[in-house]
Amino acid sequence: MNELLQLLLNRNSAHRLCEPGPSAAELKEMVKAAIRAPDHAWIRPWRFLAIQGERREALGDVLESALVARNSDADARAREKARKSSFRAPLVLVAITRLSEHPKVPLLEQRMSAACAAHAILLAAQALDYGGVWRTGDAAFDRRVMTELGLCANEEITGFLYLGTRDGPAKMIPSLDPDDFLGHW
Repeated sequence: MNELLQLLLNRNSAHRLCEPGPSAAELKEMVKAAIRAPDHAWIRPWRFLAIQGERREALGDVLESALVARNSDADARAREKARKSSFRAPLVLVAITRLSEHPKVPLLEQRMSAACAAHAILLAAQALDYGGVWRTGDAAFDRRVMTELGLCANEEITGFLYLGTRDGPAKMIPSLDPDDFLGHW
């Protein structure tokens, strides 16, 4: 079987990630793959924000603060989980959709393009022997988090991509029948 097709067929999320994370050169290669996402009218509706090293602690503070702002009754366990979530991987890559009014490209299509770019990051990570997982949750939709991360008013978080070395074996994924998802008209 074609090596590239094999990579696509075996991609799955890695929920446990450890050092090392991608190097700066590898991250650039991943972004090169991402910017090949479908992009009607070449408006480039995506960008990425890398958070690693000690900056993950600052991200954890932002996530905890946003949790408390959303839910003042958040207990210590929930607050700690929010604060430590930025340490799930050596690299947190925030995938961002940059929305622009355009007569031929609806906002939904721009969001889909950014999602394709984020998925390309995960595929490129796997091609470079890294694991990754895409997470959202309430923080991804929280304008406070977006503001703290420096997003503009026309930008939103598509997802948090956690990238690093897979810690342990890949999880078994069920074999699905393509006929269950493919129709003919």
